[in-house]
Amino acid sequence: MIYTNNYESPLGSILLAGDEEGLTGLWFTEGSRYSGLGLKKDASPREMDYFDQAKKWLDIYFTGRDPGFFPKMHLVGSDFRNRVGEIMCGIPYGKTVTYGWIADQIAKERGIEKMSAQAVGGAVGHNPISIIVPCHRVVGSNGSLTGYGGGIMRKKALMELEGIDMSQFTIPVKGTAL
Repeated sequence: MIYTNNYESPLGSILLAGDEEGLTGLWFTEGSRYSGLGLKKDASPREMDYFDQAKKWLDIYFTGRDPGFFPKMHLVGSDFRNRVGEIMCGIPYGKTVTYGWIADQIAKERGIEKMSAQAVGGAVGHNPISIIVPCHRVVGSNGSLTGYGGGIMRKKALMELEGIDMSQFTIPVKGTAL
């Protein structure tokens, strides 16, 4: 069974989703490419401990502080997408990495010479637990703020909230990230 809950953030309404194991989704409800992706129509509103944990995490985060913990999560997806999600969870608050850096980490783990940064981009772009699994901290190798399903301006706002120096980044004029 899938359960849902809601959270009002300074950047807009957020839909939370989860199953018996933990949080499976967190999306901005407006202006988001993948809001509610994969939710079945029989998902039902319900209070769950992990929703309380996620809301506490978000309350702390939106004050501009590192929450220092993760709510109980259940990464649902392919092994590759889940591994990308795990790597993103290791990106420190206030820091960024590139898609290529994540690709290099996976290539090393698999003992292969090269992994596609575009494949990583696809996994990052379909991250179902935005903000908490910090896909907004992943940027293009040229400093471009690409690939945020919640909208490029939200990505920028989240990075600014974390105190990231935005002078090193550019916002693309056209593309799928907008």
